[in-house]
Amino acid sequence: MASVEVEGAELSSLVGERDANLRMIEHDLDVAIVPRDDRLQIYGDESRAQAAAKLLDTCLRAIRGGRVPTQQDISLALRGAQAEGSDAGEALLSDTVIVTHRGRPIRPKTPNQAEYVQLLRDGDLTFCIGPAGTGKTFLAMAAAAAALKAGEVSRLVLSRPIVEAGESLGFLPGDMLDKVDPYLRPLYDALHDIIGLDRTRRLTEHGTIEVVPLAYMRGRTINDAFMILDEAQNCSPMQMKMFLTRMGFGSRMVVTGDITQSDLPGGHSSGLQHALHVLGGVDDVAVCRLTRHDIVRHDLVQRIVLAYEASEEREVPGPAAGIEDAQQAPSR
Repeated sequence: MASVEVEGAELSSLVGERDANLRMIEHDLDVAIVPRDDRLQIYGDESRAQAAAKLLDTCLRAIRGGRVPTQQDISLALRGAQAEGSDAGEALLSDTVIVTHRGRPIRPKTPNQAEYVQLLRDGDLTFCIGPAGTGKTFLAMAAAAAALKAGEVSRLVLSRPIVEAGESLGFLPGDMLDKVDPYLRPLYDALHDIIGLDRTRRLTEHGTIEVVPLAYMRGRTINDAFMILDEAQNCSPMQMKMFLTRMGFGSRMVVTGDITQSDLPGGHSSGLQHALHVLGGVDDVAVCRLTRHDIVRHDLVQRIVLAYEASEEREVPGPAAGIEDAQQAPSR
């Protein structure tokens, strides 16, 4: 048995609408939570009761700090607790990266995301690897926007390799810029969510924000900028080297990708896997690995990722050599 002290004003925020937060914790940790005067009594297996108490205490600390946990926050904390231990709820106490133009604070929601955000703040070059929905690109964009707002950099340079995945650029209407626009659209979507459509348009027109295909980066040296290379698994080793060597004075760089989702033609090696292997021992190169437990989209996305992983394990006896090398690269 375990217990958590709760002040009356905090109780409604903690338990959620119709006690939904408590019911979720009870279900996932197989415990019973009973309000008793100024405390919550937790009954069940000792280790599970202690995990529930730790999570509830962390939620209370978040509430006292002005952040009321949502059901999604509780769900992610429980998912992390089951995967990584009972400290997973500490992500609820993470600082805000930036407040969007609609007034919504953007914060990391899992321990791995919190580590990623810290690396984004402290490092000059950060690699982030993980499946779809883990916040690789969105958190990088939020950190970039925050750095721009704080005057830490004077511009943002956002790039993606243009690799066709089942459809040909030739079948899209317009000139080359029109053809590549759909490939860059996810970067614009993230900017619209964070700083708004009008501000994105103004900053793009003034050159403060530049969204450019990777091939257009050759020959440049970019100073005083926050640079992001997205979908990096789709670039070649030479393209990756070209991008990494664009960094100038005062610049910071983030490279994101999913090494299991390359759209490169068969037989072509991924520049992301190659870079992780080559740069594994280089000082000041940080690597953050997000997993399916960090997926913050609809719960169905995690189940889809799990289903595909299970299918791939049945079809392929072991991991590809490049992926194995990438997973063995040291992290910071």
